[in-house]
Amino acid sequence: MGKQDTEMLKGVLEGIVLSILATRPAYGYEITSELRDRGFADIVEGTIYAVLLRIEQKGLVDVEKVPSEKGPPRKVYSLNAQGRDQLGEFWGSWNSLADRMTHIQQEHSEGNN
Repeated sequence: MGKQDTEMLKGVLEGIVLSILATRPAYGYEITSELRDRGFADIVEGTIYAVLLRIEQKGLVDVEKVPSEKGPPRKVYSLNAQGRDQLGEFWGSWNSLADRMTHIQQEHSEGNN
């Protein structure tokens, strides 16, 4: 992933994590694995844990400590009502931005014909 991709991803990673948690509760490693499976191979666990800490501090998720067969208990995150509201706002902003970017791209393409 190039530097520009990385910078763009930083701006939307919180929304992506909230989207994953909207489908099911998960812990950090599961989220990282799912992102890698979806083509975000360069994402490291530390980045995801920073996002999880941030959304936990904002009150967007509920956290449950679940015993682990290997090591200390895992923190399992689930999206709460406030998180669902935030996710709705994220997708609204995303769609608005994507529409504007598509319009700009189309204008640029038409101008080069």
